[in-house]
Amino acid sequence: MNWTSTEFIWLDWTVLAIGIVGVVWAVWRAIVKDKQSQKGEDSSAYLFGKGEPWYVIGMAIFAANIGSEHLVGLAGTGAKSGVGMAHWEMQGWMILILGWLFVPFYQLLINKMGKIITMPDFLKFRYTQRTGSWLSIITLVAYILTKVSVTALTGGIFFEYLWGLNFWAGAIGLIILTAIFTVFGGMKGVMTLSTIQTPILVIGSFLVLFLGLATLGGGNIGEGWTSMMNYCNQLNNGYGTTHMFHWEAGDSMYQEYPGFVVFIGATIIGFWYWCTDQHIVQRVLGQVPGESNEEVMKRARRGTIAAGFFKVLPCFMFLIPGMIAAALAEQGSIEMQETDAAFAIMVKNVLPAGIKGIVTIGFICALVASLAAFFNSCATLFTEDFYKPLKKGLSEEHYVFVGRVATVVVVVLGFAWLPIMMKMDTLYNYLQGIQSLLAPAMVAVFAMGIFSKKITPKAGEYTMIVGFLIGMVRLVTNVITDTGKAAMDGAFWDATAWFWQTNWLVFECWLLVFLLLFMVVVSCFTPAPSKEQVDAITFTSDFKKSIRESWGWFDIVGTLVVIGLCAAFYAYFW
Repeated sequence: MNWTSTEFIWLDWTVLAIGIVGVVWAVWRAIVKDKQSQKGEDSSAYLFGKGEPWYVIGMAIFAANIGSEHLVGLAGTGAKSGVGMAHWEMQGWMILILGWLFVPFYQLLINKMGKIITMPDFLKFRYTQRTGSWLSIITLVAYILTKVSVTALTGGIFFEYLWGLNFWAGAIGLIILTAIFTVFGGMKGVMTLSTIQTPILVIGSFLVLFLGLATLGGGNIGEGWTSMMNYCNQLNNGYGTTHMFHWEAGDSMYQEYPGFVVFIGATIIGFWYWCTDQHIVQRVLGQVPGESNEEVMKRARRGTIAAGFFKVLPCFMFLIPGMIAAALAEQGSIEMQETDAAFAIMVKNVLPAGIKGIVTIGFICALVASLAAFFNSCATLFTEDFYKPLKKGLSEEHYVFVGRVATVVVVVLGFAWLPIMMKMDTLYNYLQGIQSLLAPAMVAVFAMGIFSKKITPKAGEYTMIVGFLIGMVRLVTNVITDTGKAAMDGAFWDATAWFWQTNWLVFECWLLVFLLLFMVVVSCFTPAPSKEQVDAITFTSDFKKSIRESWGWFDIVGTLVVIGLCAAFYAYFW
């Protein structure tokens, strides 16, 4: 047997088949046990899960974030641009803000409303019904046009490079498999799959990292790291691609990631994604009936600390292996004509037979878990925020069925959008651009709604609408002008050049500043929030006590270690 084969051999396929059967059995067994303990269907459990342990929450948050855009896009970006995109991945510290700051606010509202909440629920309670409805609409559109479609698209690319599978077969197969899994598995299935895939994915990716370095260094991992850094330092016209910050205008990467603005821009997107996005927050809101506030917040916070540890890993799991692939290609050890093929090529070339099959199981689970998380969040938003208010008093089985139908609709819309996505040459940049246009409005509305009692309901509603419309106008100009790169002639384009030519990160920062000021101004001319709305963000003495009793030395030490790891990465790749 050729243990060093660069192709999938019979052993890999056997391991893969046995592994998939084992994963299906484990998920099915967990779902059956969960339904037996509930004595029937429960829409809350289907959509949110029920009080999972903190380490499962951490794995689920991590798994929900890791998708095929990491396997393809992040590794490909590493091969092309080095650590420039690491700002969006080195955000373990941002997840801590969810656990330490936002979970207590969300739990306070859960207590007041007497039910598990969605993010639109929060905005409806703090602002107006229309504010929450706008968030639901914006989130659903964003999931369908970006998250779901991009995950499916890049998944198809990954399978094409890894197995030589036809792109459409891989993309459509991934969507159908995930849709079936989500319909029958719900949040319990996602949580269980996350628990299975996380260790496989982490161990497998680090095998790719270390074996790749060993290959590059002639059997010595340290020599491999030195060779990779030396090669990447020569790129980018001598400025190198091993720096997270680019300060000089002569550096070609400065045009895309200008100075410290890149950190601010990534933080705005991270704040929206990790602290207010439904498919992330959903993983910390599940709770056991009768559980105290202290226990809920302790489990949720420790889950976010665990996720913070995991979130340090993707740069080493995907981005740096992409850099290694570029160095190996330059050395002549592998062939890589497209950077998006970087990770799949590394899996094929550096992992021994049998291990390829095991690692691929983790990758498939990661793709399904990530896409299932988006499907499940769409089902949650539709069922909880649109259907239940219109059709009250129906059975839990009915609401679960509606959630499943919503999942199927998302699948169909994802299919319809895929051909359009395939025509876009700058898919990964387009995805980041979409996030930078949506994030400022979300950040302004959530942050001001929590931290200020003077911001009025109409201020939140108008800011959500205005921020979304400005973002969509900018998106249209991005499509027309190739993200500001095209030469546009005419009085209109000359007069509006500041709008469509401004760097996307700079535009994002100024848009947030504008929306924050807009909220303050509108609040001066619209009715103040009611006592009930202010109470929704006001901690009582008893609630403050439960917050304090929910954390101890473990939480503090874990938090400091996560922050220290992030700081160390920044210091090394400054």
